[in-house]
Amino acid sequence: MKHVVRFEPVGIEIEVDEDQTILRGAAEQGVMLMHGCKEGQCASCKSFILDGEDVEHDKYSTFALPDYELEEGFTLLCRAHAYEDLTIELLNYDEEMIRSGLPITEATAEVVANEPVTRDMHHLVLRLVEPAELKFFPGQYVDIAVPGTDEHRSFSMANTSSRESGQLEFVIKVYPDGLFSRYLEQDLKVGDRLEVTGPFGVFTLRESHDSELVFVGGGAGMAPILGLLRSMAERGITRKATFFYGARTRADLCFTDELRGLESTLPGFRYVPALSEPAEGDGWDGETGMVTDVVERMSERLSGQDAYVCGPPPMVEAAIGTLGALGVDEARIYFDKFTTTGEPGQ
Repeated sequence: MKHVVRFEPVGIEIEVDEDQTILRGAAEQGVMLMHGCKEGQCASCKSFILDGEDVEHDKYSTFALPDYELEEGFTLLCRAHAYEDLTIELLNYDEEMIRSGLPITEATAEVVANEPVTRDMHHLVLRLVEPAELKFFPGQYVDIAVPGTDEHRSFSMANTSSRESGQLEFVIKVYPDGLFSRYLEQDLKVGDRLEVTGPFGVFTLRESHDSELVFVGGGAGMAPILGLLRSMAERGITRKATFFYGARTRADLCFTDELRGLESTLPGFRYVPALSEPAEGDGWDGETGMVTDVVERMSERLSGQDAYVCGPPPMVEAAIGTLGALGVDEARIYFDKFTTTGEPGQ
């Protein structure tokens, strides 16, 4: 059965099947609701039920939705199924983006390249087979099905829709116990095929703003930020921008030549890599320390700027606090916070 879900204060109505989550139903109808992990862990899609009670939730983390909030009427749209008509108050939404969604596409893609770019990150390039094109906004992500399982993993595109026609490009961090990581390292080869679904995500450049930009990334957070920067270069966007990227050692940096090249291509763009644990043989004369400390040390007041943050959850949390303290409006801090299934390498 289908039920009507109305979102306030934006006044948008959709119909949602009982067997799909409210978030998925909205995405399929081009309504881009704020979300992150889609797994009930990050709370980005937390909302409040104004009218209606018959809602069931798939498994989620009580850190994202404590029991007392559930009893008060809060919900996680990525885990919620509607069994009657509902009115939901969106607590976190972007009016500029909400009506600009692209259709969700299920596609088959063939592996073009799968190569390590650091000790624990791979550069994966796929060529779309059927259909031959998947439209997405730079900064968005897709779900990739893990072959031989019912599981999927979400990865952000590092390319733009026009950069390599018919291709999807990813920078993926490898975790020793990660389900997709093991497959990526041990089994996936050129010519293999993968099933992808998307696009998802609201980590996209806000077109109505002309303010300066600050990007903060770490690990595979390189991917969507690289996609945004490539898009800016392609389209001749001249907003002043700084990209702070955190890594442990020099060997953990990637795409350095391209990013240095963008400093010449994009007027006012600066790339600032920071190493938290530079090795003795690195010969490093750049910034050192946690990337958030470097942002604080090198930045003056950032009020009026737009900030984009992507990387491991602890880095994202720290960056949000740092950027807020430097004057960035909370509503203008856009972030992707990764969740993982494997244990990070030591």
